[in-house]
Amino acid sequence: MLIELEKRKEPSKAMVYLTPLIAVGLTMVVGALIFSALGYEGARAAWAMFVAPLVDPGKWEDLGLKAAPLVMIAVGLSIGFRANVWNIGAEGQYVVGGLAGTGVALATWHLDGGWWVLPLMCLAGAVAGAAYAAIPAILRTRLNVSEILSSLMLTYVAIQLLYWLMNGPWKDPEGFNFPQSRLFQDFQTLPFISGVGYLNVPLSLVIALAVWFVMARTTFGFQIRTVGAAPQAARYGGFSQERTVWWSLVIGGALAGLAGIFEAAGPFGQMVPQFPTGYGFTAIIVAFLGRLHPIGIVILGGLVLAVTYVGGESAQATLGLPSSATGVFQAMLLFFLLATDILITHRLKWRRSAEGSA
Repeated sequence: MLIELEKRKEPSKAMVYLTPLIAVGLTMVVGALIFSALGYEGARAAWAMFVAPLVDPGKWEDLGLKAAPLVMIAVGLSIGFRANVWNIGAEGQYVVGGLAGTGVALATWHLDGGWWVLPLMCLAGAVAGAAYAAIPAILRTRLNVSEILSSLMLTYVAIQLLYWLMNGPWKDPEGFNFPQSRLFQDFQTLPFISGVGYLNVPLSLVIALAVWFVMARTTFGFQIRTVGAAPQAARYGGFSQERTVWWSLVIGGALAGLAGIFEAAGPFGQMVPQFPTGYGFTAIIVAFLGRLHPIGIVILGGLVLAVTYVGGESAQATLGLPSSATGVFQAMLLFFLLATDILITHRLKWRRSAEGSA
């Protein structure tokens, strides 16, 4: 028996939503086999990584905390991806946003309070992320430099800036020589909602819904979709590709920067060298797993990748899996998602091999 790929007359709408589930299933099976071959309990590892956090109510709050920054960054990236603008440097914009908000927190640290401080920190984070994303936008529109390379390389500049600040100007004078900033004051941190997590969890859902409305119900959203799907038709319709590049990168950068200061003012409560957690890169998987749709990003992409983070931490403690196991499962998930996407435009066809053929 031979397996052939037969082109469909039109793309399968069912496979658009089924292939992410198929990719998750293949990741669990292959991941279990790989870790079994390495001497671990592969089946338990796959269960701990993808299922255990969902069936344990005690882990749901952790899932929300992990999913919130992923959703926020992925929703911003999805705008550019739908316009064929490939912002790969959201991790750097996330770091710069966290640093900008931290700068405001340190400048106002000696105050007794002030309701305006936290909103100012959030505004600084969003503006800094947008400004950092504007650099690849300038290079793309003025010099035709690929935003893939420029945004990616700027990520490492942001990380080095973080290390310098934590070991120098922003180092906590009372931190026993540890490379970290001062702990934020109570009025500089996000409110904590019992059973939900920090305020960024519900805010990420609100932002996803807002982006869905803009993309589905406004002229701007139509422009983004048109430029991505039919560039020539977009030019004929008067849509500027340069403006689309600018808006796509700036909005994505602003949401990544906002996610950064939300993390600094929420779970971290300060700035530390460990702040770059890879959310900016993982959000790329989240965006594609959610089919570049804000609702899909929330329901499928953000939730699944949050499960791998929480499950990976649990698997390290209970099964002795290495810390890199989470990255392995996430990489396989992206690989299988891209591989199974062929089923949207093609179908598998079984046929018997010709008699006498080699």
